[in-house]
Amino acid sequence: MLMAWAQAFVATQLIEVPIYWRSMPGRPAWQRLLVGLGASTITHPFVWLAILNLPGRYDVKLWAAEAGAWLVEAAWLRAFGVRRALLWSLVANGVSLGIGTIAREFGLL
Repeated sequence: MLMAWAQAFVATQLIEVPIYWRSMPGRPAWQRLLVGLGASTITHPFVWLAILNLPGRYDVKLWAAEAGAWLVEAAWLRAFGVRRALLWSLVANGVSLGIGTIAREFGLL
């Protein structure tokens, strides 16, 4: 289970960090990288724990966990002054969820 989480976490970072990077034009590269990495580092473990450990249907847990990640990551971005933080977080999490779902369906994750 830990290996599956680690693979999904790395995939999430590879997908979301470049999107978050674009949300902070003009900022130093180190700041763009750390803010981008920090967003899903905060939420990803909770999403996995919720999906795996809460009772109920997988799809309901997934959508609830993803909605929470979207809002928490938007708050994180906003704390660093990112404009349109809700939109950037929605895009990053939506793309990540979409690619992750496809990868899971094809046995890639």
